[in-house]
Amino acid sequence: MKRRDALRSLALLTGGLVLVPSCDFSKEDILDAYQNLQITPSLKQLLADIADSIIPSGNIKGAADISVQDFILVMVNDCIEEEGQKTFMNGLNGFEDYSKKTAGSSFGKLDQKQKESLILTGLSTEEESQKEIRDFLRMTKRFTTQGFMMSEYIQTQVKPYSLIPGEYKGDVLIADIKTERING
Repeated sequence: MKRRDALRSLALLTGGLVLVPSCDFSKEDILDAYQNLQITPSLKQLLADIADSIIPSGNIKGAADISVQDFILVMVNDCIEEEGQKTFMNGLNGFEDYSKKTAGSSFGKLDQKQKESLILTGLSTEEESQKEIRDFLRMTKRFTTQGFMMSEYIQTQVKPYSLIPGEYKGDVLIADIKTERING
């Protein structure tokens, strides 16, 4: 009886070892959070790099520091129609090739000035062959700015949101009032 169990185990182990080389473990997993988009971790990191090039960190945190790429993907997944999602995905998938063709290197290996120049070139291109890259970058720029300005970090630490215009001070001279100019 024990010999049969040993032979069965040996047969299963041999069969498993024969099948292992045919398995492809190199393919990246697709993130399940975005039902309408086929996003892999490397594409998400590329989007984070693009967003961080649009709003880099300096005196305040940058776009990648507050995970604006998650906001971008949620907005594209939930709020953009199917044709726009297709354009976004084609642009995101083709952005590395565009970077290699235009700048001569992959986007992650470029320095900040080259990244900014590449994005500006992509935004201003009028070539019909680069339409998906241009539309992808426009959508990414719009959602990066929106997600950054609406983030908890900006609304609580940089420019705290106030529900009412300000507190009431009854006896203040007009000459002493200093207004904040947030938009100009």
